[in-house]
Amino acid sequence: MEMHPATLWEAIADRVPDHPALVQGARRVTWGEFDDRASRLAAALVAAGVAPGDTVGLLLRNAPEYVEAYLAALKVRAVPFNVNHRYTAEEVAYLLDDADAVALVFHASLGSVAAGAVERARVAPRLLVEVDDPGGVAADDGSTAGSRGGVGRGPVGEPYEAVLAAHDPAARIARDPDDRTMTYTGGTTGLPKGVVATVGPALEGLIATVPPLIGEAAVPIDEVPALAARLAGEGRAMVSLPASPLMHGTGMLIGTTPTLAVGGTIVLLEGRRFDPAEMWDTVARERVTAVTIVGDPFARPMRAELDARPGRDLSSLRSISSAGAMFSQEEKDGLLVHLPQLLILDFVAATEGSMGMSVSTAANPAPTARFRPGPGVILIDATDRPLPDGSTEPGLVAIPGATGRYHGDDVKTAATFRTIDGERYSVPGDWAVRNDDGTLTLLGRGSACINTAGEKVFAEEVEEALKAHPAVADALVFGVPDDRYGQRVAAVVARTPGRDDPVDDVLAEVRDHLASYKVPRSVAVVDEVPRTQVGKPDYPGARALFDAAS
Repeated sequence: MEMHPATLWEAIADRVPDHPALVQGARRVTWGEFDDRASRLAAALVAAGVAPGDTVGLLLRNAPEYVEAYLAALKVRAVPFNVNHRYTAEEVAYLLDDADAVALVFHASLGSVAAGAVERARVAPRLLVEVDDPGGVAADDGSTAGSRGGVGRGPVGEPYEAVLAAHDPAARIARDPDDRTMTYTGGTTGLPKGVVATVGPALEGLIATVPPLIGEAAVPIDEVPALAARLAGEGRAMVSLPASPLMHGTGMLIGTTPTLAVGGTIVLLEGRRFDPAEMWDTVARERVTAVTIVGDPFARPMRAELDARPGRDLSSLRSISSAGAMFSQEEKDGLLVHLPQLLILDFVAATEGSMGMSVSTAANPAPTARFRPGPGVILIDATDRPLPDGSTEPGLVAIPGATGRYHGDDVKTAATFRTIDGERYSVPGDWAVRNDDGTLTLLGRGSACINTAGEKVFAEEVEEALKAHPAVADALVFGVPDDRYGQRVAAVVARTPGRDDPVDDVLAEVRDHLASYKVPRSVAVVDEVPRTQVGKPDYPGARALFDAAS
């Protein structure tokens, strides 16, 4: 069969139709149902005129429908892309326009956001499909959204279940390993960038690396369905719980697709906010074998819950994987005290590619930020010259075998995806130094990127939102340490002469334009925001002013 996830998942569904694919609370979606439901949505996409290469947005919280819609798009050779469910209508409209979205699948509790985005979009998506939220759910701001259409609105799109019922499953088709997915991430300009990747190389990597992690030899793609059937029959199929949102690369690309690539089961939490007690209870109940998190913002409350309430049967759990935020040795060691059987995989990765990982066990802990680079990963200097082995000079991490690009941005593509000595690399902007044992120690991003609980916040975007307020003459934004979230967003602000608006009033207006996690939690009002002689931001000076005012 062709190296394509939709084709592989169809073949797995044929071999293990009754094995669970997706679980959330009492909901059980078997592999056969997973394929059937995705095929019916695929037929609806085709009926709406969605063609190969068209883009399908997923404005969804964690739910089986997220994975079904992702597969449906791949089935018809369309391009699924993630939409952050914490975005405002203005931010979602930007993504719809940037992606040239032809279809949008969204949760009804986000109906107001979807409706506002569609109204603002340059061209409205052809198909809007609305996934019901039974009983309503708590919104991020603490309000309650209705079960259809969001707060204060009627239905915005066609009901998801009605769409499935109205269409027979789409016929299976031949596909191309060069078909694409797109994952939106932040960019140094402060606006999200769509990272486009081809599906074939990604799947080839998964079927080569996942089986050995569960004690199996890697097999050709044609033999993967038989492997899935054997694992299911022996009661050894992977059961993976992505604790982070599926709309993040960590949740989907590390927590979900690797398990589906070998016919396993994805278990999703029901709560809209991460609850470590719910997570550990679910691990025990569903006999989860693998959990995926985003560093210390997840690990710290997970460890605290185990400290406070030990006694659950967590013997099924074999691994915890993490990416997207710092995962400190302290938290790894604390988890290993409770779960000495664990293999902790700390991936150092960006949406543009994986740099490597560190592996921690009870017998062999791994220091924070030190990782073993993946095959062919090199360090380069500012002129793209590879640093020689043994060099202690800091360098940019360059990842070989890059096939991606940024959607609609040739300049950023050329800056990140570079040809070095005849090979194409991705250079996401992470700096590291090489250690004597061949490992690398990560130093951080060169750009002013703030990572708060796994969410990327880019300073320039927040600065512009602050300066749009008439009471703000100038502003600089940066991250400061936070025990719970790793970092929190902070700012120094200079007032417009003659204005004395309360800081809370300014931030309230900023919330109308940005997701809540981007809004500064701490603000210092200063006489003048520090800048260089040519007007560039002086972030060290800004931090010093902030510290002095704290």
